[in-house]
Amino acid sequence: MDFTNPITMRDYRIVNDDVMGGVSQSSLRQDVHGLFFEGLVSLENNGGFASMRSSARFPQRTQLIELLAKGDGKRYKLVLRTELAPRVTYAAEFIAESTWQTYRFNLSQFKASFRGQAVNAPTLSFSDVIELGILISNNQAGSFGIQLKTLQSA
Repeated sequence: MDFTNPITMRDYRIVNDDVMGGVSQSSLRQDVHGLFFEGLVSLENNGGFASMRSSARFPQRTQLIELLAKGDGKRYKLVLRTELAPRVTYAAEFIAESTWQTYRFNLSQFKASFRGQAVNAPTLSFSDVIELGILISNNQAGSFGIQLKTLQSA
């Protein structure tokens, strides 16, 4: 995925804690260097998360995902959903450093959960992925911002 391409941005949608009564806010914007995901996480009304999501597919033999991004020093999660367990999320955490970094994720880094609670789930295979996203949560109230440039499989 090339986040500098305006077509890529059209495929993403925002899902914040307002789906459960929270009041966090986020938005997407783009410039020549990539896609910005930014906003304000609020813990009011039992809230506390903001996310962006899109459908996604990876080639059959994918063993590694590489994300080129920079941000605000906060902890984010790369979140995947699969065909085999569409309600379960598989997430891998990373700190979005202030300079461009390549974050590499292998299968063992992703932990399965349902609504934030660890669960037993089918073993993750990148070729089963149908959706990916970026999530900020874990009581990180306040403004946030991360810029994504590329995401590729290896």
